[in-house]
Amino acid sequence: MTTSVGVHEAKTHLSRLLEQVAAGEEVEITNRGKVVARLVGPARRTPNFGFDRGNVWIADDFDTPLREDLQKAFEEW
Repeated sequence: MTTSVGVHEAKTHLSRLLEQVAAGEEVEITNRGKVVARLVGPARRTPNFGFDRGNVWIADDFDTPLREDLQKAFEEW
């Protein structure tokens, strides 16, 4: 559902209009009958799991302990 309000009403009742937007409505703000802005809720993004499948490689020994000198270098840093 879309509600249309003038600029003056939008300034006067912004918090009420934001509540409407939070509830899923769209609000058009008009100036002299012409739409100049639209209040809409934030875009909902769905996760895209697996988008990089086949492009990432993890070595079989990725969790093998580091050589002593490398481990010491990390600990000193």
